[in-house]
Amino acid sequence: MSSVARAVRPFASRVLAQKPLAPACRASPAFRFPRGTRSFSQSPLSQLKKYTESHEWIELADGGKTAKIGITDYAAHSLGDVVYVELPEEDLEIAAGEPVGAVESVKSASDVLSPVAGKVIRGNSILEDKAKTINESPEGEGWIAEIEVADAAELEALLDEAAYKATIDA
Repeated sequence: MSSVARAVRPFASRVLAQKPLAPACRASPAFRFPRGTRSFSQSPLSQLKKYTESHEWIELADGGKTAKIGITDYAAHSLGDVVYVELPEEDLEIAAGEPVGAVESVKSASDVLSPVAGKVIRGNSILEDKAKTINESPEGEGWIAEIEVADAAELEALLDEAAYKATIDA
């Protein structure tokens, strides 16, 4: 351990001996990037979340190439305590509106329909051992399938959050 300390000591003394950054180099709350500077924010497509009238959600990731699918908070609460989740098989080709899985609760069972066409990359293996994750976090950790989206333009026909909430409040 002492040999590590001896090896780090010269580096640490060099760093500590350096002059502090000039005020113009330090970021401050009032600092603004010059006009025309590009930021590294993600595109709106990469964080797009849409809903179906049958209470599924889809959230795009990876620049619109892949997406996670699950059931909404409303659906999870309507089903009650989830006891079993049927996950899709890997590499399964699905069309929009086809079942990508199923959720069984103490009250009923329901198919989970894919909002868009694509190919299943994987199912959420957490749900095999802990189906209640859907009740705890239906629009987060309780996702059901991850798919490779065939055509991101299909999302145009789906509901945004406000439109979906309007359908369940009606």
